[in-house]
Amino acid sequence: MTEFARTSEDRFAGLPDFPWEPQYLDWDGLRLARIDEGEGPTVVLLHGEPTWSFLWRKVIPPILESGYRVIAPDLPGFGRSDKPTDLDWYSYDRHVEALTFVLEQAGVRDATFVVHDWGGPVGMRVATERPEMCSRIVVMDTGIFNGRQRMTDAWLTFRDFVRRTEDLPVSMLVKGACATEMPGEVVAGYDAPFPDAASKAGARAFPLMLPTSPDDPGAAEGQAAADAIASRGLPSLCLWADSDPIIPLKTGHAVAERLNLSPPETIEGAGHFLQEDRGEQIGERIAAWLGEQYARR
Repeated sequence: MTEFARTSEDRFAGLPDFPWEPQYLDWDGLRLARIDEGEGPTVVLLHGEPTWSFLWRKVIPPILESGYRVIAPDLPGFGRSDKPTDLDWYSYDRHVEALTFVLEQAGVRDATFVVHDWGGPVGMRVATERPEMCSRIVVMDTGIFNGRQRMTDAWLTFRDFVRRTEDLPVSMLVKGACATEMPGEVVAGYDAPFPDAASKAGARAFPLMLPTSPDDPGAAEGQAAADAIASRGLPSLCLWADSDPIIPLKTGHAVAERLNLSPPETIEGAGHFLQEDRGEQIGERIAAWLGEQYARR
């Protein structure tokens, strides 16, 4: 049986600008959480490392107000979802399986996937393996990894820090990759899911499981997902921060070209966690783009 940590609900009390209550599902003995609000065409917001659905709190309101249903899952190991404490539990396959289950149970079809950071490789793989779930995509500061990609020095430094740091300073990592100051209550919101070092295994695992060689686990699956996304030619919107030290704008243009996506629109005054820096602007842009997409149908 998988050993896991379950974060106490009282650690999530009083989160700023995050009024939505979670819905829970049981998957393989683990409790998985998601925000599921609104009615209308579905928009799925997929977080990455080391964040959770809280990252989307500024993006969600403009999308809801425009008449869409918003689903924001917490991947296993993050947010209100249970957190297996063994680093070896985490894999690309497992995250894809967990997300597929959550979206199946939520009845997701013909949705728009909005992906960021590790939400990109996970979400885009689900979009290719279950194409009926995803009909259009918004891509932000992410990619799909096949082991051949060149990683920035900033990312390599981050990975090495994660490898040697058992008690990962989660909010410090988020703050350090934002272009604007983060209020204390927001800092606390990113630390809330992780009361101790054991609960941070998932946050440590993501950087360590990213394939940096074509022979690494997940590399072949990443290549297949990238090829499938490129061949589908999904309606797409790319939004990229102007000041991302982890996945810079130059890389964003290469990602968009490789995946047959629209060229990136630059989000000024934003770092890697552009939802923190320019969340309202991003939500409004996504809502406007979706309006254009549905007007064409």
